[in-house]
Amino acid sequence: MNILVLGSGGREHTICWKIAQSPKCNRLFAAPGNAGTSQIATNLNLLVTDFIAIKDAVISNHIDMVIVGPEDPLVLGIHDYFLNDASLSHISVIGPQKEAAQLEGSKAYAKAFMKRHNIPTASYRSFTSHTVEEGKNYLKSIPPPYVLKADGLAAGKGVMILNNLEDAVQELEAMLIDAKFGDASSKVVIEGFLDGIELSCFVLTDGTSYKVLPTAKDYKRIGEGDTGLNTGGMGAVSPALFVDDSFTQKIHERIIVPTIKGLSIDKIPFVGFIFIGLIKVNDDPYVIEYNVRMGDPETQVVFPRIKSDLVDLFQATSSQRLKDFHLEIDSSVTTTVVAVSEGYPEAYSKGKVISGLDQKALIFHAGTKLSQNKVLTNGGRVLAVTSQDESMQQALAACYNTLNNIRFQGINFRKDIGFDL
Repeated sequence: MNILVLGSGGREHTICWKIAQSPKCNRLFAAPGNAGTSQIATNLNLLVTDFIAIKDAVISNHIDMVIVGPEDPLVLGIHDYFLNDASLSHISVIGPQKEAAQLEGSKAYAKAFMKRHNIPTASYRSFTSHTVEEGKNYLKSIPPPYVLKADGLAAGKGVMILNNLEDAVQELEAMLIDAKFGDASSKVVIEGFLDGIELSCFVLTDGTSYKVLPTAKDYKRIGEGDTGLNTGGMGAVSPALFVDDSFTQKIHERIIVPTIKGLSIDKIPFVGFIFIGLIKVNDDPYVIEYNVRMGDPETQVVFPRIKSDLVDLFQATSSQRLKDFHLEIDSSVTTTVVAVSEGYPEAYSKGKVISGLDQKALIFHAGTKLSQNKVLTNGGRVLAVTSQDESMQQALAACYNTLNNIRFQGINFRKDIGFDL
């Protein structure tokens, strides 16, 4: 079958890498893809939100299945677009419809869903520019730290955790009055602070049954020891090594099962990935957020651990046969370390030549492009190096050994991934 993967990051390169291993994949396409996907797929120069151009490409290339990598096209309703077009409705789309995508597209929507279905999460209230004074008073009524979240999509940067009340009040005004994150912060959710260690849980569902994928622990801050500004992700480890059988059962019973049942009760169709951002407080799991796609860079550690044929898995998902699918998972520890451009997550330059990519290692491209047979940087997060081994220490040593031989001007990566494990 012919398969199209939408997106251009490390997540999409990893998905393409895994799909390319399947004998069931005839032709593989990535849109827009990157320098890495171009080695195993045909890149199509399309915007992931240009549904008309995507339709033309799907029809002209006889695409049978579309895997939606990033959140934007899902929140904008690409799955609905396919279902409502007679020439596209027969094509399998892995990624939820627009209503379900609101679990990621709106923090307030997700919080209300969790409250309805008794899914443990932090206390919260939502505010708009019309209720900003109420928001300030609410901040004064709760203890620090103060957690402010832009309601909409803000590229992973719409969450602020502040210890000072005055700073929190100013940030609330910046988000609601000054539109710091544009439309994404036209509504702001203020949450109670939860103190614990975070992890990522991934579920693939066909709308009725589901499979639980390996857990992961990712690292968002730019600086060593989890300091500095938030990024899209600087590295990850799978499994989350502090998760034992007892905690796994709590996640399943208190989070996963009520989430899947809640979608059914609310009549919200969901075909695709549910990424549940969790925090372990003492010995109990709480939901920080839902995403409706795989994480990045978590995909780079989760997908290498899937031993099953990924196309088989996606076909079982699209035809509602997941219940009978036997999912095989590799027991090894997998780590990934992300190399970023100098200045990221703030201003950075592009177009730097990358060398050292010819090593025998798993190197997943993100912000890269090909130009005159050279691979150039083309984003903040440039690439991720992934390794598997019996221990986290061995896997990380292999990642850093590879990274030490990769060069581009201004290369930066954290040297302490896994430091808290």
